[in-house]
Amino acid sequence: MKISRRNFCLLMAGACCTGVLAACGSSSSSTASSSAASASAAASGEVRDELIFVNYRDIRDLNPHLYAGEMYAQSILYDTLVSITADGYEGCLAESWDISEDGRTYTFHIRPNVLFSDGEKCDANAILANFNAILENRERHTWLEMMNLLVGVSAPDENTFVIEMSEPYYPMLTELGCIRPFAMISPSCMINGSTKDGVNGHIGTGPYVLTDFVTDEYAVFERNENYWGKAPAIRKITVKVIPDNQTRIMALESGEIDLIFGKNMIDADAISQYLDSDKFTVGLSDPTSTRHIVMNTTREILGDPAVRKALQHATDRQTISDGIFYGLEQPADTLYATTVPYCNVGLKPYEYSTETAAQILDEAGWVLGSDKMRAKDGRQLALDLLYNSDSVTEKTIAEYLQSEYLKLGISMTIHGEEEQSYRDNMKAGNFDMVFNICWGMPYDPQSSLAAMRAPVYGDYAAQQGLEDKAEIDEAITKILTSTDENERQELYKSVLTNLHEDAMYLPLTYECNKALYTSALHGVHFGTDQYDVPFADMYFE
Repeated sequence: MKISRRNFCLLMAGACCTGVLAACGSSSSSTASSSAASASAAASGEVRDELIFVNYRDIRDLNPHLYAGEMYAQSILYDTLVSITADGYEGCLAESWDISEDGRTYTFHIRPNVLFSDGEKCDANAILANFNAILENRERHTWLEMMNLLVGVSAPDENTFVIEMSEPYYPMLTELGCIRPFAMISPSCMINGSTKDGVNGHIGTGPYVLTDFVTDEYAVFERNENYWGKAPAIRKITVKVIPDNQTRIMALESGEIDLIFGKNMIDADAISQYLDSDKFTVGLSDPTSTRHIVMNTTREILGDPAVRKALQHATDRQTISDGIFYGLEQPADTLYATTVPYCNVGLKPYEYSTETAAQILDEAGWVLGSDKMRAKDGRQLALDLLYNSDSVTEKTIAEYLQSEYLKLGISMTIHGEEEQSYRDNMKAGNFDMVFNICWGMPYDPQSSLAAMRAPVYGDYAAQQGLEDKAEIDEAITKILTSTDENERQELYKSVLTNLHEDAMYLPLTYECNKALYTSALHGVHFGTDQYDVPFADMYFE
């Protein structure tokens, strides 16, 4: 649905709408031929079947069993056993499945006559080869609890694939339906039956095939003529690499591209300029994830719960929402939005109040000195905030918080590092405070909570100073293997309440997915996975 200026104002008041999108365009391996094709189709009155998309970086490594590639590309090249929809799970490469009474054995009935895009058969034996390749690199995937509980996989015949678990595991189908790492690649692309060190091709069973790419310039995907499902209306997708936000907007205005899609691909200022446009359409999703700051409880100052709680009260989330995101990202009261399954547990938000923040610090012994800075036992209340230097938004928020906290006598230095260094330091716990986001659907809350028990991201290191860390981890483990829905909900409530009261996560805003595209495009929507771009549903009239 198109977002008007009136609806935008409602958004700023607190409602976040789901946009139904559509994208159009003509594509080719070069800018000139793409634009010429678009003009030709428009002049002749023909229905366009080529789309020009844009991304800020290259497609990178599209090995579906690893994590470096662009997920929108992997999702159109490869299929999984099941699909996750707004209405639940649907069959994909598996037409149906049975779950044993004890919840430990999953038997998948493989869809017959499915071919990889090179014409090779995708049967249970091909799926078994994929799982064996994934399991060879098992340690890389242990952020998924399924990998810790998996006992074995087998293919009794070419139509049947079986997974055996040591314990029942309720998020099983969700993890199997994620874009990676359980997507199926042709065994002919594996190197000696392995994918952990790379692949020699990108052949899948999805609706598109990769036909051309030039690093840091473009990639071309064309319709898979062997696709088992309904053929998409868009025949060819050209993805252009344009790193700069403003340059992307100019390319859309000039007709060089048709669709900008992604929560970090369009800034709020740009969105606000197109709300009343007839030529372009704006789409916004429901909240996808939570933008937040992680506080490292192993650091001496942040090990003090009073400091963490004071920072919660000292943070004006509404001003961040209105002033930086034009209301497009709503203020976040909790680590997960209440719309996330199991997360509406009645937590009391930390009210914005500088008076409350000051009182908490005073009572904890962090008192103002003559220099207007707070100190305790001769130590100044000084913190450091790490942000991703590739994110203009994080830098802007960091500068705002720095100035606000200074008013309370809190000294905070901010520094940015390029993405890989930022992630390495976050994972290693080399920070006082660091920007992060929740994983979003369909990974929240089960996968992101499960990963807190191991050094996957910064959560594990930052939680080591919590007195209830062992209790939280134990409850998370019980959640994942519980077969009782009521018990599971109570365990989630316990974990989320503990994390909220520990105050080590500083929620800022709820992110939403965004799209800006030519109004000639129809049939686009926001999927259940925030990283998916539903090209197969797009069409031109």
